[in-house]
Amino acid sequence: MAEFTVKDPDYRQRVYDSFSRQQFMEHLGARLHELGPGFCEIHLDYAPHLAQQHGYFHGGVIGTLADNASGYASYTLMGREDSVLTVEYKLNLLAPGTGEKLISRGTVIRPGRTLIVSRSEVFSLNDNSEKLCATALVTLMALPGRPEQVK
Repeated sequence: MAEFTVKDPDYRQRVYDSFSRQQFMEHLGARLHELGPGFCEIHLDYAPHLAQQHGYFHGGVIGTLADNASGYASYTLMGREDSVLTVEYKLNLLAPGTGEKLISRGTVIRPGRTLIVSRSEVFSLNDNSEKLCATALVTLMALPGRPEQVK
């Protein structure tokens, strides 16, 4: 993993606080599993309401996890008064999202001043075996001096 400069030594708490405010992620049942500078891992257990008509995890759920993992990987590198917003992502669904859990890992590729490029890989977990089911390339906009609006 690349070495990144952390601007906020309390980035972990800031990321966990932000994640806890995302009611959609709470609704899905997603949880932060691991954080590091330029890295984020999110887990989501299977539930029938997250599935499409064949019983696989819905592609929208997979895309949401990919976007969030890259977003929070990027957010780990921001300052205390900064934030990020996704401006674009390309998702490739490679295999059905089957199994008992999805694991999404986001990694920053390039932390630019204005744009941050990150990638996510989403794995389905079945019997302790991970299978790559999606990959995403995510572009985020850095918002220096614009902290998240807490309501």
